[in-house]
Amino acid sequence: MGPTKMIAQLGLVLVGLTIFSGVALADATAPSKTDKSAIEKIVREYLLENPEVIEEAIQILRARRQAEEENRAKQALSQNGDALRHHPMTPVSGNVDGDVTVVEFFDYQCGYCKRSLASMVELLRSDKNVRVVWKELPILGPASRIAARAAMASKKQAKYLDFHIALMGERGRLSEGKIMEAAKRVGLNLEKLREDMKDPAIDAYLDETQQLANALGIRGTPAFVIGDILVPGAIDTAGMKRIIAQSRAGG
Repeated sequence: MGPTKMIAQLGLVLVGLTIFSGVALADATAPSKTDKSAIEKIVREYLLENPEVIEEAIQILRARRQAEEENRAKQALSQNGDALRHHPMTPVSGNVDGDVTVVEFFDYQCGYCKRSLASMVELLRSDKNVRVVWKELPILGPASRIAARAAMASKKQAKYLDFHIALMGERGRLSEGKIMEAAKRVGLNLEKLREDMKDPAIDAYLDETQQLANALGIRGTPAFVIGDILVPGAIDTAGMKRIIAQSRAGG
């Protein structure tokens, strides 16, 4: 049911209560069809004469829903803090003891994730006290899953960030061939990489990350958690720095 219909029905109920509270009825039975028609006419005429009432009510409804979603996100972040920021398999860059953690959920075939890479690299370059956590969320098809598995396997050769940047730099749809070409460019041992990709712990971890994203209400990529703030979408360097500063200030 849309917000407008809900509000109209609510208005119908309120007007009805007002009318019937001021009229002495013989009993407490439901209003007749005639009474209902009269009430509906009053409501309709009022809303047509004052359409701004509907707009105002919709804005209030949206604000309440947004507040509810923000509260749910805060609770989810609190309940899943360790899995989000300190999972032993999650790749970490920057200052491992940094005072603010930035978590990015991404897919290697996501155009907005590719655009966000420059902001993340700039953040790592300019802020030596930030800790970046990379959360693989391969939701755009089988090639995304292969890329995520390869990236996780590259950790065993201490090449994760280099490989991450290389994969994000690929244009067009990914394929296993493109993924391996990127791995070769950054100096990964391809034979070892393919073997390490078979580790069942990697697939289990990727499944856990999907469950974590679901718990946080993340439905797409990129998504960021900066300090205790969830940002469901792309954000530039200035926006990241503003939230980081807010987090450091205790807000």
